[in-house]
Amino acid sequence: MPTAIVSDTSCLILFYKIGEMDLLHKVYGLIIITGTVSQEFRRPLPDWISVQDPKTNLHQGLMSFLDAGEATSIALALELPDALLIIDESKGRRVAKELGVQITGSLGTVIAAKEKGVIQSVKPIIEKIKKTNFRISDDLLNKILHLVNEK
Repeated sequence: MPTAIVSDTSCLILFYKIGEMDLLHKVYGLIIITGTVSQEFRRPLPDWISVQDPKTNLHQGLMSFLDAGEATSIALALELPDALLIIDESKGRRVAKELGVQITGSLGTVIAAKEKGVIQSVKPIIEKIKKTNFRISDDLLNKILHLVNEK
């Protein structure tokens, strides 16, 4: 398990919408977000989420093509040793990978929850996610269910 878990806004919003914020804590423990992500989230933060801003100005360059939350999250993940970044947007994921940041997403978090025994089945969580505006293709859904041995 990486030593630092950084989250972008989309994951927080999604798990809040489906009533599963505690799943993040059960899977990862302490999560670090930037002040920008906290402002974008616009809700009170549980005590297991800490706010830390990047010390460098890398995010300013990244903001020319990413939103501010993604840019500051990637910059912070680059500064922290052995960090895992939870990020869903494809452009942000691509940039983070190119910069060498280890990434996962909301769906990867659901898979990790099952692998750790936090949940028994991903299907109920996936069903809640499908009721939101989060996009998930049938192909990806089938791959996830196959990966976790749920059909």
